[in-house]
Amino acid sequence: MYEKNGDKYFIVDAHVHLWDGRESNQKNIHGKQFIDCFYDYHRNLSPEDKVWDYDTYTYYGPERLMRDLFEEGPADHAIFQATMLSDFYVNGFAQVDDSLKLCADNPGLLTYNHAYDPRHGEAGLEQLRRDAEVMNLTGVKLYTAEWFGDSRGYKLDDAWSRRYLEECIKLGIKNVHIHKGPTIRPLDRDAFDVADVDKVATDYLDLNFVVEHVGLPRLEDFCWIATQESNVFGGLAVAIPFIHTRPRYFAQIIGELLYWIGEDKILFASDYALWTPQWLVEKFVDFQIPEDMTEYAPITVEQKKKILGLNAAALYPHIEVPEELRLPTSAADPDAEVAAGAKDAVTA
Repeated sequence: MYEKNGDKYFIVDAHVHLWDGRESNQKNIHGKQFIDCFYDYHRNLSPEDKVWDYDTYTYYGPERLMRDLFEEGPADHAIFQATMLSDFYVNGFAQVDDSLKLCADNPGLLTYNHAYDPRHGEAGLEQLRRDAEVMNLTGVKLYTAEWFGDSRGYKLDDAWSRRYLEECIKLGIKNVHIHKGPTIRPLDRDAFDVADVDKVATDYLDLNFVVEHVGLPRLEDFCWIATQESNVFGGLAVAIPFIHTRPRYFAQIIGELLYWIGEDKILFASDYALWTPQWLVEKFVDFQIPEDMTEYAPITVEQKKKILGLNAAALYPHIEVPEELRLPTSAADPDAEVAAGAKDAVTA
């Protein structure tokens, strides 16, 4: 629990990783390009005293993760978002076995979302069924720009992708997190376009679609989609570090999100280990829209509480929010959520 000025916050870091980007795990030059690009984001957007050395960054391990998130960090819960990149890494970028063990050892602290790739066809569907049972999946993470042989990406509304989404519904996997953000070398920028989210969100109302990185640099496109699709949410990973290097730019991002999609559909995420959550939470709790940016309303403590954790907890009902950290509800509002807003989220 994080506390500031007498206000207590339940923190859910909705996008974390345990990865291995070391040279020994790189399958080809693209593996090095990818982790180097990650490191550039980390170096350029972090406070100077929060920058890791390169070797630690390529592989930090489970103990460091638990320390940074929970022991020395502010998180009450965190959600793994697996990124496999099997064409770039020998054993995959995400460390699946270690992540699952951490979740098994710390069920109250960690949730694991696995990845799938619809280009694996029927065999991939069978694997998804096995994974859902073994890993007890309630969410998945999709990387539409991931390479697969000669293919350099896919669309969410492709025929096979639709079959996988339909299978998610059958398996009780409610939350579909999609990387739709800045290009990462050597992936293709256009493969991260947000337009396909609009189509599947309309067609699969039993699913929640969490657009990671709020579609940057396509923020306006994302906002127009998410404001009309009740089951589309925005993850702040990559967007929130601008609170340090470009605070007015971040003010524009969060101001637009609050104006268009509202306080109930925005999720905090550090994208660990791109960034550590402690300084992000501290800066966000202290952050306020500059007074001269009059087109945006001030951000309230209640809104910050929702964004920092309560909205994610509403999407993942197994995450228990202590009574003292829930927002008060009004007896006059029968639709009020105990833990958060996100009134249109699929949780049943």
